Amino acid sequence: MGRMFGTDGVRGVANRPPMTAEMVLEIGRATAYVCKQHQKTQRHRIVIGKDTRVSGYMLENALTAGICSMGVDVYLLGPIPTPGISFITRSMRADAGLVLSASHNPYQDNGIKIFSRTGYKLPDVEEDEIEQLITSGEIKDIRPTANEVGKAQRIDDAIGRYIVFCKNTFPDQVTLEGLKIVLDCANGATYKVAPIIFSELGAEVVAIHNKPNGVNINDGCGSQHTEDLRQTVQETGADIGLAFDGDGDRLIAVDENGDELTGDHIIAICAEWYKRRGLLHHNRVVATVMSNFGFHEAMRRLDIEVGVAPVGDRYVLEMMKEQQATLGGEASGHLIFANHHTTGDGIIAALQLLAVMRLEEKRLSDLASVMRLYPQKLVNLEVKQKPPIEEIPEIMSAIKTAETELSGQGRVLIRYSGTQSMCRVMVEGPDEDTTQRLTKALADTVQQCIG
Repeated sequence: MGRMFGTDGVRGVANRPPMTAEMVLEIGRATAYVCKQHQKTQRHRIVIGKDTRVSGYMLENALTAGICSMGVDVYLLGPIPTPGISFITRSMRADAGLVLSASHNPYQDNGIKIFSRTGYKLPDVEEDEIEQLITSGEIKDIRPTANEVGKAQRIDDAIGRYIVFCKNTFPDQVTLEGLKIVLDCANGATYKVAPIIFSELGAEVVAIHNKPNGVNINDGCGSQHTEDLRQTVQETGADIGLAFDGDGDRLIAVDENGDELTGDHIIAICAEWYKRRGLLHHNRVVATVMSNFGFHEAMRRLDIEVGVAPVGDRYVLEMMKEQQATLGGEASGHLIFANHHTTGDGIIAALQLLAVMRLEEKRLSDLASVMRLYPQKLVNLEVKQKPPIEEIPEIMSAIKTAETELSGQGRVLIRYSGTQSMCRVMVEGPDEDTTQRLTKALADTVQQCIG
């Protein structure tokens, strides 16, 4: 079957393996068992939250049944951003927090992310334990009975707790009064909490894509589709637009002119501000192999060191912990402020960006000038298998040819998706024509070899 857990939990089309009710029940059972082995307490508890996908109802019940069948109690949060589940897990001292979400994927997909009791993503070694229990069939023979079976209940004020937590990351001495903010909630998990948070801090809020119906999550909206956000910012004369993804752990911003800022821009803005105030621990940020060439150029100019992690916010966070960095993230909008949270949080990232705007008294477009975004082209190719790229001579030769032409004025990256059967071909170059041409040549080679 291949490894069940990818770079961000288990993910797939809902009602097909591995995201069937039967498999989700087994994942719940195995997760509960592993939690009991690692945490020696009298009564064990696991928190479950979800985004707004219609399949969440089905899978939430299956997951609850599996956990309770192993003698662990369940606390149901309902629709709430993924980082909110991390926070609630930690504040309740629960054994784990499980998130039913496929993040930025379309509504027909769903997935499971697991947080440990500390609020961090579950380590690979514990994911492997869960997977081994399922694939070996060992979990089928472990069945508590009578009063050892778990119970389930809902927590009605989870959203309120998370709202307070987020607002407490914003500086006490400033407000958002006088700012007009457009929020694109992606018809996802931020649809209720985000407008409340920003309006309570004083902003005039215009919310779009904030009416989820189970099937419109991420549909032409959110952090991957900012067309509506850019248009609304310009039409309303807003100061900033903020786009979250379906589960609220990503942020992409739009300035007052309707221009999009990636996660790289936001990290660069906050890194410069942190450095000038002595808040950037060890003068270091952590990015990924997907970060723009212009980001690295800006960090060199600012004399800030950059740690480069594999793609996936969990790997960014692991490197941040190893190198004791305060700030890190991905160009896609996963942004981690370790002084505020244990995971990427779109709302908290937005609040930090707004804090810089307020304290510096600058427009977002002015702040964004800290870095030049090099032209980038990314092509996603479906593949039937994932042989190591370095073992395919034709692809390696094509990469060398492209890098020779770029001559230090850009870069090439070819990598497999950690959650889908795709190969990502990315080129950054000095101009659009060169970037487009080299990307097409590389994509054609990849398609011929493994497509």
